Amino acid sequence: MAKKVFLLYRDLIVLTLIAVPIGIAAGFVDTVFGRILLWLTDIRTQHVSWFLPFLGIIGVFILWLYKKIGGKSIKGMALIFETGHGINPDIPLRLIPFSIVSTWLTHLFGGSAGREGVAIQIGGTIAHWIGRRLPIKEAGKILLIAGMAAGFGGLFRTPIAAALFALEVLTVGVLEEKAILPALTASFTASYVSGLLGLEKFTFLLKDQIQVSWELIPKLLIAGVLFGLVGSVFTLCLHKSKETLLSWIKQPLLRIFIMGTGISILSFLCFKGRYSGLGTNLISMSFSQGIYSWDFACKLLFTVLTLSAGFQGGEVTPLFSIGASLGVVLASFLGLSPVFLAALGYVAVFGSATNTLLAPMIMGAEIFGAEYLPYFAVVCGLAYSCNLNLSIYPLQKRKE
Repeated sequence: MAKKVFLLYRDLIVLTLIAVPIGIAAGFVDTVFGRILLWLTDIRTQHVSWFLPFLGIIGVFILWLYKKIGGKSIKGMALIFETGHGINPDIPLRLIPFSIVSTWLTHLFGGSAGREGVAIQIGGTIAHWIGRRLPIKEAGKILLIAGMAAGFGGLFRTPIAAALFALEVLTVGVLEEKAILPALTASFTASYVSGLLGLEKFTFLLKDQIQVSWELIPKLLIAGVLFGLVGSVFTLCLHKSKETLLSWIKQPLLRIFIMGTGISILSFLCFKGRYSGLGTNLISMSFSQGIYSWDFACKLLFTVLTLSAGFQGGEVTPLFSIGASLGVVLASFLGLSPVFLAALGYVAVFGSATNTLLAPMIMGAEIFGAEYLPYFAVVCGLAYSCNLNLSIYPLQKRKE
Protein backbone atom coordinates (compact mmCIF):
# COMPACT_ATOMS: atom_id res chain seq x y z
CA MET A 1 0.00 0.00 0.00
CA ALA A 2 2.75 2.43 0.97
CA LYS A 3 4.61 1.59 -2.23
CA LYS A 4 1.53 2.33 -4.36
CA VAL A 5 1.04 5.66 -2.63
CA PHE A 6 4.71 6.51 -3.14
CA LEU A 7 4.58 5.65 -6.86
CA LEU A 8 1.39 7.67 -7.27
CA TYR A 9 2.84 10.77 -5.63
CA ARG A 10 6.52 10.12 -6.36
CA ASP A 11 7.12 13.22 -8.45
CA LEU A 12 5.38 15.46 -5.91
CA ILE A 13 7.39 13.92 -3.06
CA VAL A 14 10.66 14.41 -4.96
CA LEU A 15 9.86 18.04 -5.79
CA THR A 16 8.80 18.74 -2.21
CA LEU A 17 12.08 17.30 -0.91
CA ILE A 18 14.04 19.41 -3.41
CA ALA A 19 12.14 22.46 -2.13
CA VAL A 20 13.97 22.11 1.20
CA PRO A 21 17.49 22.96 -0.10
CA ILE A 22 15.92 25.68 -2.26
CA GLY A 23 14.42 27.19 0.89
CA ILE A 24 17.69 26.89 2.80
CA ALA A 25 19.68 28.59 0.04
CA ALA A 26 17.08 31.32 -0.51
CA GLY A 27 16.78 31.97 3.23
CA PHE A 28 20.53 32.38 3.55
CA VAL A 29 20.90 34.72 0.55
CA ASP A 30 17.81 36.68 1.61
CA THR A 31 19.36 37.23 5.03
CA VAL A 32 22.62 38.54 3.59
CA PHE A 33 20.74 40.77 1.17
CA GLY A 34 18.18 41.99 3.72
CA ARG A 35 20.54 42.71 6.60
CA ILE A 36 23.05 44.59 4.46
CA LEU A 37 20.20 46.56 2.88
CA LEU A 38 18.96 47.67 6.30
CA TRP A 39 22.53 48.58 7.31
CA LEU A 40 22.97 50.68 4.15
CA THR A 41 19.61 52.33 4.84
CA ASP A 42 20.81 53.35 8.30
CA ILE A 43 24.02 54.78 6.82
CA ARG A 44 22.09 56.83 4.25
CA THR A 45 19.63 58.07 6.87
CA GLN A 46 22.46 59.29 9.10
CA HIS A 47 24.45 60.90 6.27
CA VAL A 48 21.87 61.92 3.66
CA SER A 49 23.98 64.70 2.16
CA TRP A 50 26.88 62.31 1.55
CA PHE A 51 24.91 60.10 -0.83
CA LEU A 52 21.76 61.76 -2.17
CA PRO A 53 23.51 64.16 -4.60
CA PHE A 54 25.11 61.24 -6.46
CA LEU A 55 22.00 59.19 -7.31
CA GLY A 56 22.20 60.16 -11.00
CA ILE A 57 25.86 59.16 -11.25
CA ILE A 58 25.31 55.84 -9.48
CA GLY A 59 22.39 55.18 -11.83
CA VAL A 60 24.70 55.54 -14.81
CA PHE A 61 27.15 53.12 -13.16
CA ILE A 62 24.41 50.54 -12.49
CA LEU A 63 23.12 50.68 -16.06
CA TRP A 64 26.63 50.63 -17.55
CA LEU A 65 27.47 47.55 -15.48
CA TYR A 66 24.34 45.75 -16.65
CA LYS A 67 25.04 46.57 -20.29
CA LYS A 68 28.71 45.61 -20.00
CA ILE A 69 28.49 42.24 -18.26
CA GLY A 70 24.89 41.78 -17.11
CA GLY A 71 23.52 40.23 -20.28
CA LYS A 72 19.81 39.52 -20.15
CA SER A 73 19.78 39.79 -16.35
CA ILE A 74 18.84 43.43 -16.95
CA LYS A 75 15.29 42.13 -17.53
CA GLY A 76 15.00 41.33 -13.82
CA MET A 77 11.53 40.16 -12.79
CA ALA A 78 10.52 39.82 -16.44
CA LEU A 79 12.90 36.85 -16.69
CA ILE A 80 11.10 35.09 -13.85
CA PHE A 81 7.70 35.59 -15.52
CA GLU A 82 9.03 34.59 -18.95
CA THR A 83 10.44 31.37 -17.49
CA GLY A 84 7.25 30.67 -15.58
CA HIS A 85 5.21 31.03 -18.78
CA GLY A 86 7.63 28.89 -20.80
CA ILE A 87 8.81 31.79 -22.99
CA ASN A 88 12.39 31.82 -21.71
CA PRO A 89 14.24 28.53 -21.04
CA ASP A 90 17.06 29.93 -18.96
CA ILE A 91 17.69 32.31 -16.05
CA PRO A 92 21.35 33.36 -15.79
CA LEU A 93 22.91 32.81 -12.38
CA ARG A 94 24.39 36.32 -12.54
CA LEU A 95 20.85 37.67 -12.04
CA ILE A 96 21.32 37.17 -8.27
CA PRO A 97 24.45 39.31 -7.70
CA PHE A 98 23.35 41.94 -10.21
CA SER A 99 19.89 42.41 -8.68
CA ILE A 100 21.33 42.46 -5.15
CA VAL A 101 24.18 44.92 -5.72
CA SER A 102 22.17 47.27 -7.93
CA THR A 103 19.39 47.40 -5.32
CA TRP A 104 21.90 48.09 -2.54
CA LEU A 105 23.29 51.01 -4.55
CA THR A 106 19.82 52.34 -5.42
CA HIS A 107 18.90 52.44 -1.73
CA LEU A 108 22.24 53.75 -0.46
CA PHE A 109 22.07 56.75 -2.78
CA GLY A 110 18.44 57.59 -2.05
CA GLY A 111 16.25 55.93 -4.64
CA SER A 112 12.72 55.00 -3.58
CA ALA A 113 12.33 51.28 -4.22
CA GLY A 114 11.56 47.99 -2.55
CA ARG A 115 13.25 44.63 -2.10
CA GLU A 116 10.61 41.99 -2.90
CA GLY A 117 11.52 41.84 -6.59
CA VAL A 118 15.09 40.98 -5.68
CA ALA A 119 13.99 38.31 -3.20
CA ILE A 120 11.80 36.64 -5.82
CA GLN A 121 14.64 36.78 -8.34
CA ILE A 122 16.97 35.21 -5.77
CA GLY A 123 14.61 32.34 -5.00
CA GLY A 124 13.50 31.83 -8.59
CA THR A 125 17.06 31.70 -9.92
CA ILE A 126 18.22 29.27 -7.23
CA ALA A 127 15.24 26.99 -7.90
CA HIS A 128 15.78 27.16 -11.66
CA TRP A 129 19.41 26.10 -11.36
CA ILE A 130 18.68 23.30 -8.91
CA GLY A 131 15.81 21.77 -10.86
CA ARG A 132 16.30 22.69 -14.51
CA ARG A 133 17.42 19.23 -15.65
CA LEU A 134 15.06 17.09 -13.60
CA PRO A 135 13.25 14.49 -15.75
CA ILE A 136 9.90 15.27 -14.12
CA LYS A 137 6.93 16.77 -15.95
CA GLU A 138 6.51 20.48 -15.17
CA ALA A 139 9.38 20.30 -12.66
CA GLY A 140 10.82 23.58 -13.92
CA LYS A 141 7.64 25.60 -13.39
CA ILE A 142 6.78 23.95 -10.06
CA LEU A 143 10.25 24.54 -8.62
CA LEU A 144 10.32 28.09 -10.00
CA ILE A 145 7.13 28.81 -8.05
CA ALA A 146 8.66 27.16 -4.98
CA GLY A 147 11.73 29.37 -5.40
CA MET A 148 9.61 32.51 -5.71
CA ALA A 149 7.80 31.51 -2.52
CA ALA A 150 11.13 30.87 -0.79
CA GLY A 151 12.52 34.25 -1.82
CA PHE A 152 9.43 36.13 -0.66
CA GLY A 153 9.02 34.05 2.51
CA GLY A 154 12.67 34.29 3.49
CA LEU A 155 12.72 38.07 3.23
CA PHE A 156 9.33 39.00 4.69
CA ARG A 157 8.97 35.92 6.92
CA THR A 158 5.29 35.48 6.10
CA PRO A 159 5.51 31.94 4.71
CA ILE A 160 1.84 31.21 3.96
CA ALA A 161 1.30 34.54 2.21
CA ALA A 162 4.58 34.07 0.34
CA ALA A 163 3.51 30.67 -0.97
CA LEU A 164 0.09 31.97 -2.02
CA PHE A 165 1.68 34.96 -3.74
CA ALA A 166 3.95 32.71 -5.81
CA LEU A 167 1.04 30.40 -6.62
CA GLU A 168 -1.32 33.13 -7.87
CA VAL A 169 0.88 35.89 -9.29
CA LEU A 170 1.91 34.31 -12.62
CA THR A 171 -1.65 34.04 -13.95
CA VAL A 172 -4.58 36.01 -12.55
CA GLY A 173 -7.39 33.77 -11.36
CA VAL A 174 -5.29 30.61 -11.48
CA LEU A 175 -3.81 28.88 -8.45
CA GLU A 176 -0.98 26.57 -9.49
CA GLU A 177 -2.28 23.62 -7.47
CA LYS A 178 0.53 21.20 -8.35
CA ALA A 179 3.04 23.53 -6.74
CA ILE A 180 1.22 24.06 -3.42
CA LEU A 181 3.21 21.59 -1.31
CA PRO A 182 6.67 22.46 -2.74
CA ALA A 183 5.87 26.19 -2.43
CA LEU A 184 4.80 25.89 1.20
CA THR A 185 7.81 23.71 2.01
CA ALA A 186 10.28 26.12 0.40
CA SER A 187 8.63 29.17 1.93
CA PHE A 188 8.52 27.82 5.49
CA THR A 189 12.11 26.56 5.18
CA ALA A 190 13.38 29.92 3.93
CA SER A 191 11.48 31.81 6.63
CA TYR A 192 12.88 29.52 9.33
CA VAL A 193 16.46 29.86 8.03
CA SER A 194 16.34 33.66 7.72
CA GLY A 195 14.81 33.91 11.20
CA LEU A 196 17.52 31.64 12.57
CA LEU A 197 20.14 33.91 10.99
CA GLY A 198 18.66 37.03 12.59
CA LEU A 199 16.54 38.61 9.86
CA GLU A 200 13.75 40.42 11.67
CA LYS A 201 10.09 40.09 10.76
CA PHE A 202 7.77 43.08 10.84
CA THR A 203 4.93 42.20 13.22
CA PHE A 204 2.36 44.51 14.76
CA LEU A 205 -0.43 42.71 16.58
CA LEU A 206 -3.54 44.86 16.55
CA LYS A 207 -5.32 45.43 19.84
CA ASP A 208 -8.38 47.26 18.54
CA GLN A 209 -11.73 45.77 19.51
CA ILE A 210 -13.73 46.12 16.31
CA GLN A 211 -17.48 45.86 16.72
CA VAL A 212 -19.25 44.60 13.61
CA SER A 213 -22.17 46.90 12.86
CA TRP A 214 -24.19 48.34 9.99
CA GLU A 215 -22.17 51.52 10.44
CA LEU A 216 -18.84 49.70 10.00
CA ILE A 217 -19.70 47.88 6.76
CA PRO A 218 -20.01 50.94 4.45
CA LYS A 219 -16.80 52.35 5.93
CA LEU A 220 -14.94 49.16 5.06
CA LEU A 221 -16.45 49.25 1.57
CA ILE A 222 -15.25 52.83 1.03
CA ALA A 223 -11.78 51.98 2.32
CA GLY A 224 -11.52 48.90 0.09
CA VAL A 225 -12.52 50.82 -3.03
CA LEU A 226 -10.08 53.66 -2.30
CA PHE A 227 -7.20 51.27 -1.54
CA GLY A 228 -7.93 49.47 -4.80
CA LEU A 229 -7.98 52.70 -6.80
CA VAL A 230 -4.70 53.93 -5.28
CA GLY A 231 -3.08 50.59 -6.14
CA SER A 232 -4.27 50.91 -9.72
CA VAL A 233 -3.10 54.54 -9.88
CA PHE A 234 0.36 53.39 -8.80
CA THR A 235 0.39 50.70 -11.50
CA LEU A 236 -0.91 53.00 -14.21
CA CYS A 237 1.58 55.75 -13.32
CA LEU A 238 4.46 53.26 -13.30
CA HIS A 239 3.66 51.87 -16.76
CA LYS A 240 2.84 55.24 -18.32
CA SER A 241 5.92 56.96 -16.90
CA LYS A 242 8.16 54.21 -18.29
CA GLU A 243 6.59 54.61 -21.72
CA THR A 244 6.83 58.41 -21.59
CA LEU A 245 10.46 58.45 -20.49
CA LEU A 246 11.41 55.95 -23.20
CA SER A 247 9.93 58.25 -25.85
CA TRP A 248 11.29 61.49 -24.36
CA ILE A 249 14.85 60.41 -23.56
CA LYS A 250 15.85 57.53 -25.80
CA GLN A 251 19.43 57.18 -24.49
CA PRO A 252 19.23 54.96 -21.35
CA LEU A 253 22.35 56.33 -19.63
CA LEU A 254 21.25 59.93 -20.15
CA ARG A 255 17.73 59.05 -19.02
CA ILE A 256 18.80 57.50 -15.72
CA PHE A 257 21.27 60.35 -15.05
CA ILE A 258 18.68 63.09 -15.62
CA MET A 259 16.02 61.27 -13.61
CA GLY A 260 18.42 60.35 -10.80
CA THR A 261 19.60 63.94 -10.50
CA GLY A 262 16.01 65.18 -10.51
CA ILE A 263 15.02 62.70 -7.81
CA SER A 264 18.00 63.84 -5.71
CA ILE A 265 16.90 67.47 -5.91
CA LEU A 266 13.28 66.62 -5.11
CA SER A 267 14.37 64.41 -2.21
CA PHE A 268 16.37 67.25 -0.67
CA LEU A 269 13.42 69.60 -1.05
CA CYS A 270 10.99 67.07 0.47
CA PHE A 271 12.26 66.65 4.04
CA LYS A 272 15.78 65.54 3.01
CA GLY A 273 15.09 61.97 2.00
CA ARG A 274 11.84 61.23 3.83
CA TYR A 275 10.62 59.37 0.75
CA SER A 276 13.89 57.62 -0.09
CA GLY A 277 14.45 53.91 0.38
CA LEU A 278 11.95 51.24 1.37
CA GLY A 279 9.42 53.41 3.16
CA THR A 280 9.82 51.56 6.46
CA ASN A 281 10.01 54.95 8.17
CA LEU A 282 6.49 55.72 6.95
CA ILE A 283 5.30 52.26 7.99
CA SER A 284 6.65 52.79 11.52
CA MET A 285 5.01 56.20 11.77
CA SER A 286 1.72 54.81 10.47
CA PHE A 287 1.53 52.59 13.54
CA SER A 288 2.71 55.27 15.97
CA GLN A 289 2.48 58.90 14.87
CA GLY A 290 4.03 61.42 12.51
CA ILE A 291 2.22 60.75 9.22
CA TYR A 292 1.36 63.72 7.01
CA SER A 293 -1.72 63.66 4.78
CA TRP A 294 0.44 63.85 1.65
CA ASP A 295 2.93 61.09 2.57
CA PHE A 296 1.22 58.35 0.58
CA ALA A 297 1.10 60.48 -2.58
CA CYS A 298 4.74 61.58 -2.27
CA LYS A 299 5.94 58.01 -1.69
CA LEU A 300 3.94 56.88 -4.71
CA LEU A 301 5.49 59.63 -6.85
CA PHE A 302 9.08 59.00 -5.76
CA THR A 303 8.78 55.24 -6.24
CA VAL A 304 7.30 55.63 -9.71
CA LEU A 305 10.05 58.06 -10.73
CA THR A 306 12.81 55.83 -9.34
CA LEU A 307 11.66 52.62 -10.99
CA SER A 308 10.66 54.18 -14.31
CA ALA A 309 14.11 55.79 -14.53
CA GLY A 310 15.73 52.34 -14.55
CA PHE A 311 16.88 51.94 -10.96
CA GLN A 312 16.61 48.50 -9.38
CA GLY A 313 14.52 47.16 -6.51
CA GLY A 314 10.98 46.00 -5.94
CA GLU A 315 7.67 47.74 -5.47
CA VAL A 316 6.10 45.84 -2.59
CA THR A 317 7.56 47.54 0.51
CA PRO A 318 6.83 51.01 -0.91
CA LEU A 319 3.29 49.75 -1.59
CA PHE A 320 3.05 48.68 2.05
CA SER A 321 4.08 52.18 3.13
CA ILE A 322 1.71 53.87 0.66
CA GLY A 323 -1.20 51.78 1.88
CA ALA A 324 -0.43 52.18 5.57
CA SER A 325 0.02 55.96 5.39
CA LEU A 326 -3.13 56.29 3.26
CA GLY A 327 -5.00 54.27 5.89
CA VAL A 328 -4.02 56.77 8.58
CA VAL A 329 -5.38 59.61 6.44
CA LEU A 330 -8.66 57.81 5.72
CA ALA A 331 -9.15 57.02 9.41
CA SER A 332 -9.84 60.66 10.23
CA PHE A 333 -12.59 60.82 7.57
CA LEU A 334 -14.15 57.43 8.30
CA GLY A 335 -14.01 57.67 12.07
CA LEU A 336 -12.08 54.41 12.50
CA SER A 337 -8.88 53.55 14.35
CA PRO A 338 -5.83 54.84 12.41
CA VAL A 339 -3.85 51.73 13.29
CA PHE A 340 -6.66 49.44 12.11
CA LEU A 341 -7.00 51.26 8.78
CA ALA A 342 -3.21 51.42 8.38
CA ALA A 343 -3.11 47.63 8.67
CA LEU A 344 -5.89 47.25 6.10
CA GLY A 345 -4.16 49.66 3.71
CA TYR A 346 -0.80 47.95 4.22
CA VAL A 347 -2.03 44.77 2.53
CA ALA A 348 -4.90 46.02 0.35
CA VAL A 349 -2.87 48.45 -1.79
CA PHE A 350 -0.24 45.72 -2.23
CA GLY A 351 -2.94 43.29 -3.38
CA SER A 352 -4.44 45.82 -5.77
CA ALA A 353 -1.14 46.73 -7.42
CA THR A 354 0.05 43.12 -7.76
CA ASN A 355 -3.41 41.92 -8.83
CA THR A 356 -3.40 39.19 -6.18
CA LEU A 357 -6.21 38.26 -3.80
CA LEU A 358 -5.30 35.51 -1.34
CA ALA A 359 -1.74 36.54 -0.47
CA PRO A 360 -2.62 40.02 0.91
CA MET A 361 -5.46 38.62 3.02
CA ILE A 362 -3.24 36.00 4.64
CA MET A 363 -0.34 38.43 4.98
CA GLY A 364 -2.61 40.67 7.03
CA ALA A 365 -3.40 37.77 9.34
CA GLU A 366 0.28 36.75 9.63
CA ILE A 367 1.46 40.26 10.50
CA PHE A 368 -1.44 41.85 12.37
CA GLY A 369 -3.33 38.93 13.89
CA ALA A 370 -5.51 36.10 12.57
CA GLU A 371 -8.63 37.37 14.36
CA TYR A 372 -8.76 40.30 11.90
CA LEU A 373 -8.80 38.01 8.84
CA PRO A 374 -12.50 38.71 8.02
CA TYR A 375 -11.75 42.44 7.73
CA PHE A 376 -8.69 41.81 5.57
CA ALA A 377 -10.79 39.52 3.37
CA VAL A 378 -13.50 42.14 2.81
CA VAL A 379 -11.17 45.07 2.15
CA CYS A 380 -8.62 43.12 0.06
CA GLY A 381 -11.45 41.56 -1.95
CA LEU A 382 -12.85 44.99 -2.75
CA ALA A 383 -9.42 46.43 -3.56
CA TYR A 384 -8.77 43.51 -5.91
CA SER A 385 -12.14 44.03 -7.60
CA CYS A 386 -11.55 47.77 -8.09
CA ASN A 387 -8.00 47.67 -9.45
CA LEU A 388 -9.13 47.80 -13.11
CA ASN A 389 -7.34 44.45 -13.67
CA LEU A 390 -3.99 46.24 -13.71
CA SER A 391 -0.72 44.84 -12.36
CA ILE A 392 2.78 46.12 -11.72
CA TYR A 393 3.95 42.97 -13.52
CA PRO A 394 3.40 43.50 -17.27
CA LEU A 395 3.92 39.80 -18.06
CA GLN A 396 1.30 38.61 -15.60
CA LYS A 397 -1.22 36.57 -17.60
CA ARG A 398 -5.01 36.67 -17.37
CA LYS A 399 -7.10 33.52 -17.14
CA GLU A 400 -8.57 32.73 -20.54
